[in-house]
Amino acid sequence: MSRKEFITVEKNVKLHVTDLGKGSPVVLIHGWPLSDAMYEYQYTALIENGNRVIGISLRGFGKSDKPYGDYNYDVYADDIKVVLDKLKIKDAVLGGFSMGGAIAIHYVAKHNADHVAKLVLFGAAAPSWTQTDNYPFGLPKEAVNDLIALSKINRPELLENFGKIFGATETSVPAGLANWLGGINIEASAYATTQSLIALRDTDLREELKDIQIPTYIFHGKLDKICEFALAEQMHNVITNATIIPFENSGHGLFLEEREKFNNELIKIINQ
Repeated sequence: MSRKEFITVEKNVKLHVTDLGKGSPVVLIHGWPLSDAMYEYQYTALIENGNRVIGISLRGFGKSDKPYGDYNYDVYADDIKVVLDKLKIKDAVLGGFSMGGAIAIHYVAKHNADHVAKLVLFGAAAPSWTQTDNYPFGLPKEAVNDLIALSKINRPELLENFGKIFGATETSVPAGLANWLGGINIEASAYATTQSLIALRDTDLREELKDIQIPTYIFHGKLDKICEFALAEQMHNVITNATIIPFENSGHGLFLEEREKFNNELIKIINQ
């Protein structure tokens, strides 16, 4: 079977796709402002487990096209649908990290879990990343506004500041891996980076959680400074068939900080 590295989702817009291995499919969606390359240390484990693994770089990120236009959860979810349609994926495990977790929730709710049998959320920026009058969780809106403003004038500083709070401590993600992530982040379109922060600030998925009926697993770092653990509890309270898997020693970078546990727990879910 010939695998395409780029898949056209609309006229003049191609997404980069890592498509490796054989067997039951696992689809992975990256976080802001990463790309499908973030899952390098999951791909090997999943292939060795006998899975076909498909990492999708959202438009604006990584090696995907970076057109001018809308960047929001609707656009991202619809792009994912086109990729899974074209690849004829069935009964996949869909995993999403951070913003990618929120997008995976939106995909399942909007597209009625088409192509997907199980959902796994990794440090998801959901149900809402920002606080409102009746939702005291996540970041204050003013703090996110500051991030958006900084993104427009000094993106490297924004990424450096995020790097400092990515792990449970400043050194819990080893320097080499932290530099590698930084290289992936800077590859993103400046425009998409800013527009996605606006989507993160303004999107509230609380009502959509009620539409998720497939088995859902919530991986979340107890020491997460970017998406506090309370977000995991909010999702668990509303999603019908949800299980929390806490990562006691991780911040936001749980896929690296507790890589072995992360991979083993994901494989356990896939094999069930």
